[in-house]
Amino acid sequence: MKNLIITAVALFATAMAANAQSLEKMEWFNEPEQWEIKDNTLTMNVTPHSDYWRISHYGFTVDDGPFLHTTRGGEFETKIKISGEYKVRFDQAGLMLRIDHENWLKAGIEYVDGKYNLSVVVTHKTSDWSVITLDKPVDYIWIKAVRRLDAVKIFYSFDDKTYTMMRNCWMQDNVPMMVGPVAACPDGEGFKAKFEKFEVKHLADKRRLE
Repeated sequence: MKNLIITAVALFATAMAANAQSLEKMEWFNEPEQWEIKDNTLTMNVTPHSDYWRISHYGFTVDDGPFLHTTRGGEFETKIKISGEYKVRFDQAGLMLRIDHENWLKAGIEYVDGKYNLSVVVTHKTSDWSVITLDKPVDYIWIKAVRRLDAVKIFYSFDDKTYTMMRNCWMQDNVPMMVGPVAACPDGEGFKAKFEKFEVKHLADKRRLE
């Protein structure tokens, strides 16, 4: 019995490792000046006056926040644990899924008027923004995204056990997508952000299975 338990634990650990994405093998888009990867945890000083937004409401386009990514085709599930020392309005850290400069989404925490907000920006040529204001600050948040067919569902969790959906949006299918941690500091001089336990899990193509 003891040997069976040890074997089961080893198999579970192997399966979890297979889902984990090594941050060291990922690539930067807008690499920040100061960052470190240790024990598969990314910490960075977020680039000052950086952001992602296209056209709508504000009338400008910016595409210069630090984004560490791997590229995935087809359908997948990804999640990450996020924390940050947010200081200034619009300081943000989260998860980005990106096809190109006109088609992407970012989801995570955004600090606005002294409050923590669960934030999602979805962009198809122009950007939109949805928020859920939290009653109090949190030390960290988990964000999960599930890409199925031509849709992406975004979820949040405070414990990596119970997940609540915060957005379901259209995103073109059958094209490669960059995915990984992202941060931005539109109005400030930078802040420290940390990203842990980043995972990407392949999902078998839904159309083929049906």
